[in-house]
Amino acid sequence: MREELRARLRDSGLRLTPQRELILDAVQHLGHATPDEVLAHVRTTSSAVNLSTVYRTLEVLEDVGLIRHAHLADRAPTYHAVTDHEHFHLVCRNCGRTISVDTHVARGFAARLRELHGFEADLPHLTVFGTCCAADPSDHPDHPDPDPGSHA
Repeated sequence: MREELRARLRDSGLRLTPQRELILDAVQHLGHATPDEVLAHVRTTSSAVNLSTVYRTLEVLEDVGLIRHAHLADRAPTYHAVTDHEHFHLVCRNCGRTISVDTHVARGFAARLRELHGFEADLPHLTVFGTCCAADPSDHPDHPDPDPGSHA
């Protein structure tokens, strides 16, 4: 991955700096992360990076095609590496769970938008809000049982 990173940056007239490497490593490690979460992760190994460096670097890494962003909440964008499968996001308004869904699932929808409206959807940037569970997050099947012995 380091050589691909170097090559992509070099092709864009940029160089691989320690900060860029740390920030890309953080995005890859965290999966989906806001700039604040990236900074917190980077700070576990280096105090030489500040939030403005994180924002600038995330923009550079997105410009060269190594990461993408999505808006998963009413807060800062969330970034993820493009080395993962191409996907869009489902976000539960009840429990906050984010589900990554392969873009092929929405290709029919995208084709219909193109057919009816001449609109080309950017599926990997898509976020669909809804619900996957009851209003109580503890009802979610992935929610850990706080007292597994109580359901005997």
